[in-house]
Amino acid sequence: MPSAKCLAAQHAQPSPKLPPEVYLQAVDQADLAISITDLAANILFANESFTRVTGYTPGEVVGNNESMLSNRTTPREIYQSMWTALMEQRPWSGKLLNRKKSGQLYLAELTISPVVDAAGKTTHYLGMHRDITEFHRLEQMVRNQKALIESVVDAAPIAIALLDQKGRVLLDNQAYKKLVTDLRVAEPAHTLLDSVLGTWRTQLSDDIVTCVFENREARVDHRNGRPRWLSVTTSMIQIHSDSADNYFASSDQPGLLLVISDVTSLRAEQERARTAALQAAMAEEERTAALREGLSAAIFRLEEPMNVMASAVSILQRRDPSSADLLKHALSAGREHMESLRLVIPPSAPEMVFSVNLNELLRDVLEVCTPRLLRAGVVVDWHPAATLPPLLGRPLQLRMLFKALVDNAIEAMDTKGWKRRELTLATSVVRNCMVVTVTDSGPGIPAELRHRAFEPFFSAKTGASRHLGTGLSRAQQIVSDHGGIIDLDESPGGGCHVVVEFRLDGDPI
Repeated sequence: MPSAKCLAAQHAQPSPKLPPEVYLQAVDQADLAISITDLAANILFANESFTRVTGYTPGEVVGNNESMLSNRTTPREIYQSMWTALMEQRPWSGKLLNRKKSGQLYLAELTISPVVDAAGKTTHYLGMHRDITEFHRLEQMVRNQKALIESVVDAAPIAIALLDQKGRVLLDNQAYKKLVTDLRVAEPAHTLLDSVLGTWRTQLSDDIVTCVFENREARVDHRNGRPRWLSVTTSMIQIHSDSADNYFASSDQPGLLLVISDVTSLRAEQERARTAALQAAMAEEERTAALREGLSAAIFRLEEPMNVMASAVSILQRRDPSSADLLKHALSAGREHMESLRLVIPPSAPEMVFSVNLNELLRDVLEVCTPRLLRAGVVVDWHPAATLPPLLGRPLQLRMLFKALVDNAIEAMDTKGWKRRELTLATSVVRNCMVVTVTDSGPGIPAELRHRAFEPFFSAKTGASRHLGTGLSRAQQIVSDHGGIIDLDESPGGGCHVVVEFRLDGDPI
């Protein structure tokens, strides 16, 4: 076993030195163009790669100044910064436009380092450079293509947004930025996905493929503004990592690309035609409902004297049997006629259940009620949720529900001498419910009568304007058929405040 003294002696031995010719060979055979100059930039040495890059042999450049490579078009400021750094014994790196022996121009990426002796004095300059002309060309090509793509994407009339799996917007264009302003939301992509694919956040992180779809339309409503219809198409793309630690390991992440086109003009044309047909359908439904209401009211009114006659028959049966028989015969005939009257009451037409947008239905109602609202001088304040999830329901019945509420509000405010005539409609999503509120600035319903408001043929009005109808009773039935609830309250302004709630997971009866 070697002694400690032997080990100490081994460690004390100096490291082996490379022969000087190895340094020379390493520099001469390096793949980088290397030259050594004096302090005046006169070339003293050039390696083989220098010849390969410039075309000049060492014999042609040694003794000449480095300026022989210059094309004389490099800005003076670059040379000034170079000499300033070298005079301060700092290395300098930069790009110069040089000329080869053949006359061909090339872009040189150059690094010059001062060679300092033991006394701290600069004795020589070591220059290393490479031809980056092709690299520069490819770099510029990529930049040009990027600029071209960005220009085309920004000039496109469609909005584009790229989301990562966390829902963050990585890339967008000018049309998308304009949507931020137009829709007054932080991220239009999130708002639209909430509308057309409610579970997109979970699906995006768990299985992004399930978020891919084509041409799904979303309706976005604004306060007191026209609605916007946007068509959304999504596709999955791979996002390549630019991290150095992923150079040898593939770590591509999927992203969701949204292409959003505005189809408002097309839908507006369709809406005009649909509104005209809708007005006719609602008018017919109102006529039928009025007939049902009138006949039902007549039967309701006749029930009272018929009940009185039935009581009279019971009394006369003991005192005057003959008169009782006559009255009983008349009562029987009357009941037969009432049953005949019931048979002619037109039944409600069956309606299929569809996926509906409550904002759209309320807009339809406002369109239909516009003439009456204008005649009554009612100002409408519309506060829709920007987007609403779909609701399963019967569209015509729901429209008739909200029209009944709006008509009641107009009737309440359309009173002689009543100055403040404001109608507020609002939609929102609260927890697991969609909430619609209809608020008027009329006289309201007294608290003691509010619980009777949904009784058939009840009215809080008195005198000549008194009207016994089934409007709120029908409204309550429609709400109930859709698994919802309706309630009346006093508005802060003193009028009537109607709240309608539908569960998102509710199904129509």
